[in-house]
Amino acid sequence: MTEASSASAPRRRTFTIIGVTALVTALAAIGGAALLVNIFERKVEARNPFYRVVALSDTTEAPMIWGKNFPLQYDGYTRTVDQVRTRFGGSEALPRTPTQVDPRSVVAQSRLEEDPRLKTMWAGYAFAVDFREERGHAYMLEDQTFTERQRVAKQPGTCMHCHASVYVPYMKLGNGDLIKGFEKMNPMPYSEARQLVTHPVACIDCHDPQTMQLRITRPGFIEGMRSLKVSQGVKDYDVNKMATRQEMRAFVCGQCHVEYYFKGPEKRLVYPWAKGLKVDSIMAYYDEQKFKDWTHAESGAEALKAQHPEFEMWNQGIHARSGVACADCHMPYKREGALKISDHHVRSPLLNIDRACQTCHHWPEQELKARVETIQERTFELRNLAMEALVDLIDDIKSVHAANNTGGDLASARNFQRRAQFLLDFVEAENSTGFHAPQEAARILGQSIDYSRRGQMALRGQRVSIK
Repeated sequence: MTEASSASAPRRRTFTIIGVTALVTALAAIGGAALLVNIFERKVEARNPFYRVVALSDTTEAPMIWGKNFPLQYDGYTRTVDQVRTRFGGSEALPRTPTQVDPRSVVAQSRLEEDPRLKTMWAGYAFAVDFREERGHAYMLEDQTFTERQRVAKQPGTCMHCHASVYVPYMKLGNGDLIKGFEKMNPMPYSEARQLVTHPVACIDCHDPQTMQLRITRPGFIEGMRSLKVSQGVKDYDVNKMATRQEMRAFVCGQCHVEYYFKGPEKRLVYPWAKGLKVDSIMAYYDEQKFKDWTHAESGAEALKAQHPEFEMWNQGIHARSGVACADCHMPYKREGALKISDHHVRSPLLNIDRACQTCHHWPEQELKARVETIQERTFELRNLAMEALVDLIDDIKSVHAANNTGGDLASARNFQRRAQFLLDFVEAENSTGFHAPQEAARILGQSIDYSRRGQMALRGQRVSIK
């Protein structure tokens, strides 16, 4: 190596180091700039949660129009067509041959075929003809329109209250007055009222179109909450003005997921909460009103049909006591870029455990699923015991009546059946299989079993009374 080449080697290394350093610095500068731009874009995105593509008003009913401004939420909403069966709930997609009367090509499984004892419990009532597992919100109007119950019973327009987007139809019928529109639709024949509605539950039923704030649009819930608050010493309660934001995240669901009845010839929808939300209070209210849904075809008992009292049962459980709302589990928050939105793919938390449950419960997914299914399994076992006891009582009443046996107290036995049946049905119709309030569900089913056995004792001439 010459002296000149030996001297140039350090200079080349120096230039190489300087070049590499410059390149790294340039790349770091570019990366830093890109990061700053990304952060800026995310901040802008967070400050602008939606883009006003179309103007929304209090008459914008179609959810696809709202979806132009809120595509992420609308995408979730459209996914409620999914049919996924969990161990104790959910719907299984079964093929069906469409007819002119019923164009559905897919339906959910029949609960009557899964448990024929339900036909005995509801003998003489429309539910003994057709009762299927509930499907997602996308089907709530379609499935009610084409159920065979429409064929055997003259259902009123009141049914639209919870199965359709009724805010705009109510407002049109009432010339801008929600309650008057509600009162006009209630007594209509179902087929007539059906012509006035287009969509299942939609964005406008839960959101103010100008502010996007949650709101209550169902008159039944507005009036039901007012009567409940009166029983608690609160007068003139206005749910849309006085409820907290977290309460509203349960109330918008409670608008429809409730127990109810049709009052009087005007078929006014009433939530029976004047004495409280517990099943005992609701039963006491029905007794006071001397209300019955129908006379049982096999026993002659004045029977009651529980609907879907998720709101009432949730109120008795630990999640409600802890301030956890329906939306926290069934519509949990999720991240889409910088946006934090509620998942509008409303579904069972068991199908979304990581976001629905693990936000609060830091246990493995399989552990949480096992806990839920243990509660449901125990509830289902008690439900079966209560069902057996009720069927035994109905069979005994039939036998005593057929034999014209005057030794037993038929009136008392029928009264026990009314109570046992409503308590059992309260848990049967509630869609969590006990999970919303496990101890309350167990208490109700235990009381149902006791009432059925007391009814049998009354038929044998033993003196028993309602506790």
